[in-house]
Amino acid sequence: MSVSVIRRRRLPGVNPARVGADSRRLLRALDEAEAELAVSLIDDAEIRRLNRDYRATDRATDVLAFAMREGARAPGDAAVLGDVVISLDTAARQAQERGVSAADEVRTLLIHGILHLLGYDHERSMAEARRMKAMERRLRAVLARGNPPPHLGGRSGRPGRDRTEPRPQGSGLSETPSACVSRGRR
Repeated sequence: MSVSVIRRRRLPGVNPARVGADSRRLLRALDEAEAELAVSLIDDAEIRRLNRDYRATDRATDVLAFAMREGARAPGDAAVLGDVVISLDTAARQAQERGVSAADEVRTLLIHGILHLLGYDHERSMAEARRMKAMERRLRAVLARGNPPPHLGGRSGRPGRDRTEPRPQGSGLSETPSACVSRGRR
């Protein structure tokens, strides 16, 4: 398992080492222990630029997910899951609005981004939104416990699916990331 955390913005209470440890724990729980993941902690200006360039939406968002397992694949990249990009500016505002710590909000965004990388998409249908929300709750519980994470569902982490079934196909999120704006995913 390879998890890289790139911090380009600091936020009191958010520790990149903890973000990395949480990422590894989540990947193990989702039976993605061999996955490669990059997490970038950035500011609103940078995420706005990414959102504009990749999604044609010229505003900041809280999290972007660049999935590498959709669309055209390169030989030997089976372990590469993708990138989760989190705006610490937006996370800080949302944490204050929700009355939670910045670290808790970043964990919520990390979970949400990883699920997008695995093919969950709350915008596809109400049923998919419910499945994604249920998995988010399970994964928050995994991070809240100190014991080894349980395996949640098949290798993909999706209930009722195993590694032999194809992943949902989108428009190739390596080119068009998923994003959620200001808790609009709730």
